[in-house]
Amino acid sequence: MADDKKHETPDAENNGASPADGEAPAGSNGHAGNGLAEPGAAAGAAPEAAPAGGGDAAGELAALKDRYLRLAAEFENYRKRVERERSEGAVRAQAQLMERFLEPLDDLARIADFDPETTPAGALHEGAEMVERKFLRAMEAAGLEAIADAEGKPFDPTLHEALTTVPAESEAEDDTIAQVYQKGYRFKGVLLRPARVVVKKHNG
Repeated sequence: MADDKKHETPDAENNGASPADGEAPAGSNGHAGNGLAEPGAAAGAAPEAAPAGGGDAAGELAALKDRYLRLAAEFENYRKRVERERSEGAVRAQAQLMERFLEPLDDLARIADFDPETTPAGALHEGAEMVERKFLRAMEAAGLEAIADAEGKPFDPTLHEALTTVPAESEAEDDTIAQVYQKGYRFKGVLLRPARVVVKKHNG
């Protein structure tokens, strides 16, 4: 009986046994068995919300794009309208100029119908001069201006074109116009054709 008692293990020691090495005791920082999870550790956590105002920016961008397209279309229509009006204005101006030439053209047609065998040369000459005057009036009314007769005046390279030269009798006549070979014309201040002239040159 005495030997049996020596080998018995007290129940108090079994009941108060400490946990095995490496195991966290209940209530420690290991959180074992307490049912609590660390923040963000739980599976299936809700995603972060999108920043506010994204829809407003997209709407504003769409509105700006629509406004740009409208302005571009309006400008294109304006450009086409201006080009059309400019073209129509040029055509109207040309038509008005041609209208001034209709009467002199009719006179030329009548002169061309004269019978040269029965019409005196003087009558033909007079008719040609009348047509010339009518043409000049029509062209002057449109803005044509004949360069004034420059015979005996100094040569001006902005208005005259020298075809040839002739000797001058004195130094005072040097670079003066001896003869106008062909008249020059300006249209509303723009030189259409310089007067073609013969210029005197002094060689002494």
